[in-house]
Amino acid sequence: MRRFYIITAAIITIAAMAIGASIVAQNDDKATKKAQHTAAQNQRQQHRAERMAAYERYVDSLVLSHNYRFTPQTIQQLPAGIMRNLANPAYEIVVRSEDVDICIPYIKGYTPPYYTVVFNYVVPYVSGYTAEQTSDGWNVTFSSTLFSTTNYTFHLEIYSRYGGAMLTISSPFYNSVQYTGNVMGI
Repeated sequence: MRRFYIITAAIITIAAMAIGASIVAQNDDKATKKAQHTAAQNQRQQHRAERMAAYERYVDSLVLSHNYRFTPQTIQQLPAGIMRNLANPAYEIVVRSEDVDICIPYIKGYTPPYYTVVFNYVVPYVSGYTAEQTSDGWNVTFSSTLFSTTNYTFHLEIYSRYGGAMLTISSPFYNSVQYTGNVMGI
């Protein structure tokens, strides 16, 4: 009987050691997997930060080179007009060092009912072109008469940190018109 107790105690001790070793191995596996996951997560975050910084540098280089285009996605007459989506791929403003190519809808009228026209001009000269860097990107401003008697001011806010841009066209006679869209290379 004594042998039975000794053998049973030995078996229980061996089983307890095996279970303990198994638990330690599982904890080591969990710790290893968690460390690998954390390292992979940090690597992904660093890669995203590098891509975002590269995008900001790309947008900065576009603005500084005077070779970019704005493609609108929405149009809205200010202060509280209806926002409309623009799906026509021909609508854009192309800024080059030698000219500005404008093909964009504009809402005109002194009183309702307002009407839409399309500015479709290649302007060889714009006045007051300025590009000022801000904490979010760039503010680009220029003016043109667009071969008429009305002076139109174009104010383009480019968000190089977030992507996207907002264009506001104002004139002394009509309500301002605002567009949201993207800036990209030519």
